[in-house]
Amino acid sequence: MLAALVMVAQVVASPAPPDLNWLAGYWLSCRGGREVAETWSDDRGGVLFGTTVSLGGDRVSSERTVMTMVEGRLAFVYEPTGANVVFPLRVMEGQSAVFENPDNDFPQRVIYSRRADVLTGRIEGTIDGQPQSMEWTYQAAEMNARCPES
Repeated sequence: MLAALVMVAQVVASPAPPDLNWLAGYWLSCRGGREVAETWSDDRGGVLFGTTVSLGGDRVSSERTVMTMVEGRLAFVYEPTGANVVFPLRVMEGQSAVFENPDNDFPQRVIYSRRADVLTGRIEGTIDGQPQSMEWTYQAAEMNARCPES
């Protein structure tokens, strides 16, 4: 009985993971002749599932990501072909989250922020000692919406 009470006390004392449900939805970017659609589920059992599909000319690419607890910390987990790359949460303020893995080649940081119906995704780091970054600005859209043809 005492062991059961200790286990319950440990569960109750564990901090709840940060709420990232502000990411949930279908997000569309139509810039520079490219279409990028990013979809995030809401929290499902402590996990948010993300997919990204990029179209540009004749090229199509996709990636899967999840946000979940890894070793007791919320983390962004990029799932490329091969080994997963884990970026533990470093800072979260309101609807902005910074994930960081200084040991990854590039990027070392993954940043998401939301203002109303605009979601910004950014990756940062260094390549050959030089700072590099890429940023995507998405608008909230209906599921499976497409960019207008130019």
